[in-house]
Amino acid sequence: MERQEIIDGLVEILRTVRTIDPQKLNNVTEETDFIADLNTPSTELINIAAKAEQKFDVEFDDDDIDDMGSKVKDIVDLVIKVKARA
Repeated sequence: MERQEIIDGLVEILRTVRTIDPQKLNNVTEETDFIADLNTPSTELINIAAKAEQKFDVEFDDDDIDDMGSKVKDIVDLVIKVKARA
């Protein structure tokens, strides 16, 4: 799975989060920060991670979630890492 595919999938997930301004989703990159750039409440990151698990058919360990940063690339890296473990 390509990194851009994962980013595109994350943007689809983010479009369902009502606290995120849809205009801010037009230029999401790996460096986009969920909290600083998209004003995502930190509590929402857990829900985004859960939706990413469903979308990409992966299961994150609790440690993975705890260590996850707040940038898009952090979730992209995590999806790739978990897929590689499977």
